[in-house]
Amino acid sequence: MSTVKECLEEAFAGESQANRKYLAFARKADREGHPQVARLFRAAAAAETVHAHNHLAAMGGIGGTRENLEEAIGGETHEFRSMYPGMIETAERAGDAKALRSFRYANEVEKIHAALYQGLLDTIEGDQEEFPYYVCPVCGHTAERGAPEVCPICGTKGSMYERID
Repeated sequence: MSTVKECLEEAFAGESQANRKYLAFARKADREGHPQVARLFRAAAAAETVHAHNHLAAMGGIGGTRENLEEAIGGETHEFRSMYPGMIETAERAGDAKALRSFRYANEVEKIHAALYQGLLDTIEGDQEEFPYYVCPVCGHTAERGAPEVCPICGTKGSMYERID
């Protein structure tokens, strides 16, 4: 029998995955000329986000900003130190180039995320400058203040980056 905490964790994971999957489905529907299908996928994705946030709150998974930054640093660090290296090895052994590229991109970006979170944690008590971030649509590289001319991880043109305010 599962505990309530295990149920909440499973529900949070499922709703989170559904959100991301539906957003990917929406993008595909838009590209294939099905705007109403894309709208429904985006609406369902937003609803799944509500569910995921509710489950996370119910299990006490949202702390103060300092605690949330520490949690994020721990998660990102785990991913690039422990999780992705094993996945990269598995993909290499299997000769799966798509998975290998996906894992390598994510591994490199998680290092950057951990450093960005740490930088904000280090200055949490002071005045923090406000500026946008820029995200590469191919690998997820995340840059402060402006996009690079070319993504240092995957080579995508900086003009393709999405600005996040």
